[in-house]
Amino acid sequence: MKKIVASLLAMSLTAAFAAQAATPKDTLVIAQSTDDADSFDPAKGFELTSVQTFTNIYQRLVQSDPQNPTDLKPTLATSWQPGSDNRSLTFELRKDAKFSTGNPLRPEDVIFSLGRVVKLNLDPAFILTQLGWTKENVDGFLKKVDDNHVQISWTANVSPTYVLSLLSAPVSSIVDEKTVMANEKNGDLGNGWLATHSAGSGPYQIRKVVLHQVVLLSANPTSPAGAPKLKNILIKNVPEPAARRLLLEQGDADIARNLGADQIAALKGKAGVKTEAIPMASLYYIQFNVGGNETLKNPALWEAARYLFDYKGIASDLLKGQFDVHQTFLPKGFLGAVNDTPYSYDPEKAKAILQKAGLTNVSFDLSTSNQPPYLDIAQALQGSFAKGGVKINVQPGLSSEVSTNVKAHKYQATLNAWGADYFDPNTNAASFAYNPEDGSKTIAYRSDWHIPELNKQVLAATAESDPQKRVALYKTMQESVLKNSPYVIGLQARNLIALRDNLQGYVQGINPDMVYYAQVSK
Repeated sequence: MKKIVASLLAMSLTAAFAAQAATPKDTLVIAQSTDDADSFDPAKGFELTSVQTFTNIYQRLVQSDPQNPTDLKPTLATSWQPGSDNRSLTFELRKDAKFSTGNPLRPEDVIFSLGRVVKLNLDPAFILTQLGWTKENVDGFLKKVDDNHVQISWTANVSPTYVLSLLSAPVSSIVDEKTVMANEKNGDLGNGWLATHSAGSGPYQIRKVVLHQVVLLSANPTSPAGAPKLKNILIKNVPEPAARRLLLEQGDADIARNLGADQIAALKGKAGVKTEAIPMASLYYIQFNVGGNETLKNPALWEAARYLFDYKGIASDLLKGQFDVHQTFLPKGFLGAVNDTPYSYDPEKAKAILQKAGLTNVSFDLSTSNQPPYLDIAQALQGSFAKGGVKINVQPGLSSEVSTNVKAHKYQATLNAWGADYFDPNTNAASFAYNPEDGSKTIAYRSDWHIPELNKQVLAATAESDPQKRVALYKTMQESVLKNSPYVIGLQARNLIALRDNLQGYVQGINPDMVYYAQVSK
């Protein structure tokens, strides 16, 4: 019965959204592409649509202040105390906190939530397995002290401050163990059910999800974060950016996401509309599959590609206002970020590099999302690489399909984007410069790039407590990856969105998960 009611509500809201030139007063209607999302379980979901939703349906022990992301605020925890050996943290939990189900928050929920991430060992699990946790030993590191305190410990040589950063990541969201386990099937720890349901304490809860079609959230008035101002959030999958723009312009949507520069330009000066370009910790890059063939593993190709990426042409001319040129793996604004841009478009230099290496008639397939700006960038790269004698075969597809193939090493090269998972430099270092060879699907793993020395540097940086020394370590790693790696990092994104001008209270921060709906009103 609940499924029927939810389905009817989703249908009625969608019908209202389509039939009138104004969205319902109690509902925020968002038009975007949701093709990337394949699960809304925080132990699995790692795509943009998923992580944007997690902040609104789940809470963590601690979370970043969206206005100052380095400042971690107590959320489901009220306080914490490091152990004398700096290998544990004891958290005091909020006594009044309840899940949307009505169940109170317990230490057991924290233990279950963090432990199931490691036991399921899905894509985001590497964030927590950095602590030395495995599915065999994780239960020994999570301890109920009493009904209001939980202790988290680790063996990895990392500081408590760094652990707090990991616990602020979406993957560390706390779920209601009783509800999730009531929906477990075949030992999946509720993963199948949570793909389209929620069991959190955030200001909203999932009412209905039809993957790649619609996400309907309804208010959770008992959330510890406080009741949201709007009753519903309707996220509608609208694959075409031009259609998203038109829906917003007509008043049939309140927010339009994933817009391109052309759509933003078309909305300039339109009545009832405002546009924003929000800086993001999101990097766009080419990634080669080192195991794909002998050419793809040749460092000469990687070097030549750095001179065939038309950085300024894409950022300034093709996609005005949407990107800044950025060439290192830490986004501008992060601790220790190197903002030097030593490479520029130089086809003749690239030709010389390839000729010296004996590489002739170079070509490769470039898989990418069929959504803007990926396809626009890929087509621009196809032209810029051609002038250096390198043929790119662009292969667009659904974001989820591209991602699945890349994780399985079933690709030659890909144009992709990577957003930070938490506001700490290790969030990107642990993916671009770390391949622990344990099945963790970091970017280095996806490139089939084996880097034992860089692995050691990444681990050393997480253990370093002196801020200046830590910054120096990250700068050294960035310079190494910049000069010699199977990535060509080219752009740092700005999120181009458009909103109806009657909206108030919408907040979006630099990290992909920092999208906040609770205070939005019309």
